[in-house]
Amino acid sequence: MVQNRRVERVAALIRREASELISSSIRDRRVHQGMMSVTEVKLAGDLQHCKIFVSIFGSEEERHQVLTGLQSASAFVRGELGRRLKLRRTPEIVFELDRGIEKGTSVIGLLNELEKKRINLENP
Repeated sequence: MVQNRRVERVAALIRREASELISSSIRDRRVHQGMMSVTEVKLAGDLQHCKIFVSIFGSEEERHQVLTGLQSASAFVRGELGRRLKLRRTPEIVFELDRGIEKGTSVIGLLNELEKKRINLENP
């Protein structure tokens, strides 16, 4: 139980610091092509591996470019996180695209369509 709280606390710190690093310290132009936010950080129990999920607003090509830029900056992010958080061992960083917001928007659109069809059927 104590271990889980520790992992959650470190994950929250990583999320905060990674968001700041991405917005202000990464100089790779690809990273700043689309609007992006860090949505979640999943950290292994042994604190050795970390997945940082990002939501990217833009075209599929822009998403790909931003993700490629983040992957190339992962060593920099890892080093900065180690310095800022003063971790004994800084986890390996992997960036992954979070499509949750995109899926949610799609579901809302489908629900709106169904509602319009229902209204049209009730009021011919």
